[in-house]
Amino acid sequence: MSDHAWFITAMVIYLIAMLLIGLYGYKQTDQYEDYMLGGRQLHPFVAALSAGASDMSGWLLMGLPAAIFVSGFSKLWVAIGLLIGAALNWWFTAPRLRTYTEVANNSITLPTFLEHRLEDRKHVLRVVAGLVILVFFTFYVASGMVAGGRYFESTFGASYLWGMIIIAGVTVVYTFIGGFLAVSYTDAVQGTIMFFALLMVPIMAFITVGDSSSLFDWQLHNGYGNDQLAANPDWFSLFSGVSAITVISGLAWGLGYFGQPHIIVRFMALRKPSDAKQGLAYGVSWMALSMVGAVFVAIMAPGFFAMDPSISIVDQVNFETIFLDMGRILFHPLIAGLVLTAVLAAIMSTISSQLLVVSSALVEDMYKGLFNKKASDNLLKLLSRIAVVLVAVMAFFIARNPDSAVLKLVEFAWAGFGSAFGPVVIASLYWRRLNVPGAVAGVLAGALVAFVWGGLPTLGVWVTEKPFGLYEMVPGVLASIVAMVVVSLATKPPAPHVVEMFDEVQEISKTMKGHPEADLRATKESVEAHHAQPTS
Repeated sequence: MSDHAWFITAMVIYLIAMLLIGLYGYKQTDQYEDYMLGGRQLHPFVAALSAGASDMSGWLLMGLPAAIFVSGFSKLWVAIGLLIGAALNWWFTAPRLRTYTEVANNSITLPTFLEHRLEDRKHVLRVVAGLVILVFFTFYVASGMVAGGRYFESTFGASYLWGMIIIAGVTVVYTFIGGFLAVSYTDAVQGTIMFFALLMVPIMAFITVGDSSSLFDWQLHNGYGNDQLAANPDWFSLFSGVSAITVISGLAWGLGYFGQPHIIVRFMALRKPSDAKQGLAYGVSWMALSMVGAVFVAIMAPGFFAMDPSISIVDQVNFETIFLDMGRILFHPLIAGLVLTAVLAAIMSTISSQLLVVSSALVEDMYKGLFNKKASDNLLKLLSRIAVVLVAVMAFFIARNPDSAVLKLVEFAWAGFGSAFGPVVIASLYWRRLNVPGAVAGVLAGALVAFVWGGLPTLGVWVTEKPFGLYEMVPGVLASIVAMVVVSLATKPPAPHVVEMFDEVQEISKTMKGHPEADLRATKESVEAHHAQPTS
């Protein structure tokens, strides 16, 4: 069999497995809430790997190794910021959000939660949040399609366009039929594949190359990347030649976690708030080890390709195929095909999660919330599936430019969500004075500043540079915090019963923390009964 035949065999096995998981999810999905949130019965291991896989996406296997390959360890500040942000998100956001979303009228999406938390009877917050999700997730889904096109170019020498079509098509199908459970289970499988692939490739590179010592310092003394990149003596330095702006911008990626709807929806779906502790352990361990693998791919790639003139990197513009190319060269074609499915896994896990969140924004937050509150479960599931297809089509048109860089699309969308929702989500969980005008101002200010500062993307082409080279997350988050606090304090405080619910949730959270196995519903009823007792 030819190499391509082996690759296709491995890919077909993988894609069939994903579709079967989608079918399983379909059989487990009876109610609309099951389609959107899995009945709040997600195991913390599945939640952690699902959140990690949908978060890291093609960026972990393509964008991050390429960025380090080109610029060195100065790009590690992004990974450091993400690791810190993920840990803090699981620690501070997950348990309280799991509690509050059930107490606040069993909210199953982020915009719905914000509306119920603040009692926005005019639905302004729901609409604004839904529109922000629609705009930024369309760019985010596009990044996955770009990675899919690159995958097919590198692996099969196939058309970029056909690569996008195949990846998007299969992902849409299993998301369409299986909903949240299908997405979560496939993400967990995909996260496992990514984890082992990222560890196997650098280990095999070290074993295979005769002069393995040169794998670790080639870029310090020699040009590489077909001599497009000059030798860089400071390649391994986190600080040398690195400005404060670079450090701040890299670490700022961690701020994005608190506002990513496709990640925090996993917190809402946990079985109970105390599961967040296990989720933290699983998720951060997976993420740290996977990042170590991605870093070693970038370290070894310059010498690996430069020492053998018979091999080359397919992507000579952004160098985003180095992981793919190394896997293809190092292993038997069938094993290589299975390793290369890690990129498929990363791409598809992210696209599926994001399609589902955008679908929920359109159907749950807009159609049901504004136009048809009594819509049947069957109608809502049908509309959600239609929305999945429509958003995929829009993202496809953005991603059809083959020169779109995965990392640029991801960093733009990541900053948009982190700036728009991060401060508001944290404030909704920990600040009792937050009100509707303040939350709306925070979401709008963060989204607009991130969008403009990020360079006004037009079909994947950035027409301006970032001012001062500063990542748009920083001014976006600052603008959101200032707008949210100033407007909240300048307008009427929230209604007394809104504050009362906030205080009850704090009490429930404290009780659940001291008694992790306690039933949330029973604890809620106990706290409410205590508050209802007349004072003497």
